[in-house]
Amino acid sequence: MKIYTKKGDGGTTQLIGGSRISKAEIRIDAYGTLDELNSFIGFLRDQEIDAKYREQLIEVQDRLFTLGSLLAAEVGAKMELPALKSEDISLLEKLIDEMDQELEPMRSFVLPGGHPAVSAAHICRTVCRRAERQVVALSNHDEIPELSLKYLNRLSDYLFVLGRKITRDLQVNETPWKPRMD
Repeated sequence: MKIYTKKGDGGTTQLIGGSRISKAEIRIDAYGTLDELNSFIGFLRDQEIDAKYREQLIEVQDRLFTLGSLLAAEVGAKMELPALKSEDISLLEKLIDEMDQELEPMRSFVLPGGHPAVSAAHICRTVCRRAERQVVALSNHDEIPELSLKYLNRLSDYLFVLGRKITRDLQVNETPWKPRMD
């Protein structure tokens, strides 16, 4: 199978189901941003983090591929595709709760940074939020996969708490935001 087909040279791409649409459509932005997020999560996995987080992130990457394929399918496509399940969201909630039990309560917003792994987690979180906004925009015009917004919302929460947990694990100082009010 060749990587290049030349079919997209004119600025269109093919959805699962066969129809072609402009590469500038919000649908393409949405699943393209999921692909970007998936790449950043791979980068986060390559950082100095506990092996259990690497395993969790592999599961997240699999779910992001699932969601990307669902967004890449035209409404009514006849191809069988994997699905997001409520258990996927429950898993994220369980992981958040487990990490949160070991963290100090938040007393202010925190500034991203302090270690490359922490920064990578925050980059993932912000790209996830952008993907979520794009899927919301898509939902204003088209049908979107059930649970997609709920999953992305919970995933960004997971990535935030993971960043805080990595901060604690690596014994890095968490920098609180102190707004300047002068």
